[in-house]
Amino acid sequence: MTAEFPPASGTFPPVDPSSAPIYSVPSSFPYSVMSHRPIPLWPRSPSEARALQRNLRSQVLLTDLHPRIRFLAAPDVAYSKRGDWAWAGAHLFSYPELEILEEQYACFQVTFPYIPGLLSFREGPALQEVLSRLQGDADLILFDGQGIAHPEGLGLASHLGVLLQKSTIGCAKSRLVGEFEESSLGEEKGSWIPLLREGEPVGAVLRTRAGVRPLYISPGHLISLRRSIEVVLNCSRHFRLPEPLRQVHLRVQRLCLCR
Repeated sequence: MTAEFPPASGTFPPVDPSSAPIYSVPSSFPYSVMSHRPIPLWPRSPSEARALQRNLRSQVLLTDLHPRIRFLAAPDVAYSKRGDWAWAGAHLFSYPELEILEEQYACFQVTFPYIPGLLSFREGPALQEVLSRLQGDADLILFDGQGIAHPEGLGLASHLGVLLQKSTIGCAKSRLVGEFEESSLGEEKGSWIPLLREGEPVGAVLRTRAGVRPLYISPGHLISLRRSIEVVLNCSRHFRLPEPLRQVHLRVQRLCLCR
């Protein structure tokens, strides 16, 4: 199936250790990349995290909020070699031109473990913080992660979309849930087939570059699946990853190598 579309933003003040945020700031890093305020508390345990996912997933809406998208944000996280520190970055782009208008970065200590299905609790606090630093107001945020194509129906894009009340899209390189007929997917750019879970579409398997492995696209919040596919294709220029995600990923990776 080939897609066809209708027209169409110092240091932390002292805190009680028992209520410290998931991420904190190393004193050795320059003030310009440090967080200026405490990050709201996130669950500390996997059981609390899953309970929050079940609570928030009912708030996800899959309707198009913006008739016209003018500004798009793309965040990403890169980890130090030991995995205990991470850089978060967020770029603001014009859309559909994809000119970079603004960049924000922050470094954080990571304490939530990597657990499949709970990525938003490992990276979400840092991404929430760095996105909040953007001065420009994004109409849409593109995430390297899942939207509703997630075991609890609330991947990184859906979770942050609900928290920020922004339109969000999940653009993942691997699949967590869903089935599809791989033989039905064409080799040309723009070919896509539905990603189904219990017979219901939760995303799309999308070819963003001819002859290259597809991406798994799922709406996060306040956007439809069809619009999600359209935006990802418009952002995919010469590489497998959409250009906004590719650009911010390269930048935070370089920052990690410098430290």
